[in-house]
Amino acid sequence: MNIDLSILNNSEKIIFELRSLYSKYGYKPFKMSKFEEYDLYGSNKDFLVSGNCITFTDSDGRLLALKPDVTFSIIKNLDDTAGGVQKVYYNENVYRVTKKAGGFSEIMQTGIECMGDIGADEVNEVLTLAARSLYAISSEYVLDISHMGILSGLFNAMALSESNKAELLAAVSEKNKGAILSLCASYGVGEALSNKLVEILDACGKPSEALKRLGALVVNAEMQSAYNELTAVCDKLIASGYEKNINIDCSVVNDMSYYNGIVFKGFIHGVPTGVLSGGRYDRLMERVNKKAGAIGFAVYLDEVERLLGGDGEDEANKADEFLNVALPKGRLGEKVYAMFEKAGFECPQIHEKNRRLIFENAEKKVRYFWVKPSDVAIYVERGAADIGVAGKDILLEYSPDVYELLDLDMGKCRMCVAGKKDFTDDGTNTLRVATKFENIAKSYYADKCRDIDIIKLNGSIEIAPILGLSDVIVDIVETGATLLENGLEPKETIVNISARLISNKAGYKFKSELIDKLTQALSTIVREQN
Repeated sequence: MNIDLSILNNSEKIIFELRSLYSKYGYKPFKMSKFEEYDLYGSNKDFLVSGNCITFTDSDGRLLALKPDVTFSIIKNLDDTAGGVQKVYYNENVYRVTKKAGGFSEIMQTGIECMGDIGADEVNEVLTLAARSLYAISSEYVLDISHMGILSGLFNAMALSESNKAELLAAVSEKNKGAILSLCASYGVGEALSNKLVEILDACGKPSEALKRLGALVVNAEMQSAYNELTAVCDKLIASGYEKNINIDCSVVNDMSYYNGIVFKGFIHGVPTGVLSGGRYDRLMERVNKKAGAIGFAVYLDEVERLLGGDGEDEANKADEFLNVALPKGRLGEKVYAMFEKAGFECPQIHEKNRRLIFENAEKKVRYFWVKPSDVAIYVERGAADIGVAGKDILLEYSPDVYELLDLDMGKCRMCVAGKKDFTDDGTNTLRVATKFENIAKSYYADKCRDIDIIKLNGSIEIAPILGLSDVIVDIVETGATLLENGLEPKETIVNISARLISNKAGYKFKSELIDKLTQALSTIVREQN
């Protein structure tokens, strides 16, 4: 049968190409129902990208879920008594909550799963297919590779609890060195091991250099075994001609309850988020009582729709000539720019008296633009800016998927609970809390197991308890003078706030040299100012 490829759009052509690629490697197509029994997902919600499922009761009374994940369905149908290796590929839609939609979305996924007696050959094959899958979309791609055993081994050397590991893993995924050191100190971890974790985070980049640095940081047999496997995998990929497109990056992590070996993530130039994600998940197989190893990945073609539309790549190439920086409007932004200027990233245009919002220095290849402080993280997360400066309050409230590279030690204040001087929370009634920081307030009181009634306000928060609208407020406090003048006082400090340098995760992969140069220069300035 002859197929006229001209009638296919770019996404369809890539799906067709990937199916052909996977078939050549012996992978068989796997087709599944849109529905599964909810129990399949209910006991392993933390494995899912989104823990929420669309559920309904079938005519026979069974609770079903509209499929939020492909991997579980494939595992369910695995015959783990057959021996050998079973290899499947799929092209399916899944239904899960996404941040972009603010609710449930239908997401197109293409990918592979390799299950059974998994050895080095199978791991190398899957990584090769991951690289070739990215190349099918664009020749400008990066495949970040890590090994969960590196961090797991170090965490075990630190004697951390499972909850501590999860907290530290989250900080690692953000490249948040300040949080890493703070958490380690709170856990009683010694300075030597804490610094090793930061050094592991810094040991990223091309395998030839990154592996040397990682090798010097190994402290036990678990880390050594992981390092050896990571080195062998990279050697194979380099021998196959992929050195230009692969990086070592230990901030690429997954849940340690499920993943136990090589993990990886793929990025395409011009796309603001990862488009491929995968890893080895033997621990998940154990949890569902399957006696087999497993490794696989998914390609999220929805994320590359604009790029495949024809104009996106040209726009991205143009934008890539510059380091795009989102600065918060106001006094803080002016202070931040002064630091950038001192760091060697000056832009004389920004001092001109005009109403322009975007300023460029073609020689330095840097572009600045002023945005509302609360919007900086959105510009960075969505890829309109490569880096930006946002307050820690914004990062905690909205949880953008960005790297938090540096605490600039400016714009310092506190997120506090405040109320009337004579008010005491005795815990007998639901606490009424007025705030514009809903998520911070909810999280804080959830940790205290306190029942609250959130009252969302957008301004003049201080008058809420004065007028009897609320018992307390959760808000930013600098000097406390406004509270004092209105008969209020801080009751509890939730968290200290300051300005943070953040980076788009995908943009960092393609501009890491420039971003790291700026970050190091700013770090030096911060130290000198202190």
